Amino acid sequence: MSSEIFVDAINGLGAVVLLTSIFLVASKRMVSFVRTFAVQSLALGLFAAIVAYHMGADHIYIVAVLTIALKALIIPTFLTRTIERIHVKREIEPLVGVPMSLLICGGLAFVGYYVSEPIIAGGNAITKNCFAISLAVVLIGLFLMISRKKAMTEIIAILVIENGLFLGAISIAYGMPLIVEIGIFFDVLGAVLIMGIYAFKINQTFETLDTSFMRRLRD
Repeated sequence: MSSEIFVDAINGLGAVVLLTSIFLVASKRMVSFVRTFAVQSLALGLFAAIVAYHMGADHIYIVAVLTIALKALIIPTFLTRTIERIHVKREIEPLVGVPMSLLICGGLAFVGYYVSEPIIAGGNAITKNCFAISLAVVLIGLFLMISRKKAMTEIIAILVIENGLFLGAISIAYGMPLIVEIGIFFDVLGAVLIMGIYAFKINQTFETLDTSFMRRLRD
């Protein structure tokens, strides 16, 4: 396979990761949130697999398989079952309207490109162009966290931020040492399980997942 095809495939999957982040901002339904995150994680896993094939690096194959297994299958399945148990199908109105949110996402993508441009210009990795996308995904994930009220969407926003950091690590240095990657994956899985149980208990206690309601709690 020629280098041009590798670059096109890598840039295409990077674009999918960015577009799914923007779709999350425009989505108002819990189920579509989880499914979009699963698609983003699948694209990220395929991205890692292509990089592994191009580099001939077996440890990146392991990272790609873990990404698809944990982030595209296990975690979305767990979150979907949690949503079904608490009978929440729709997200409430976000703090920022969808048109304004999309404009903000465009601005964040520009900031990501502007900040990363000097690094991209000096790099020679075939994945260097995706570094700007990784910064944009991290910024969009942070925006998701502050613009949504429900605990479940904030959990997914944290996972989107982690996906952006993972994409940045592969884009700049073709990933981290395998033992570090495995540790991060299990940390993410443990955190999602705890946060999912936490969201379930919030819904049981207050009959809502709106975290803004909790800001009014007093001793």
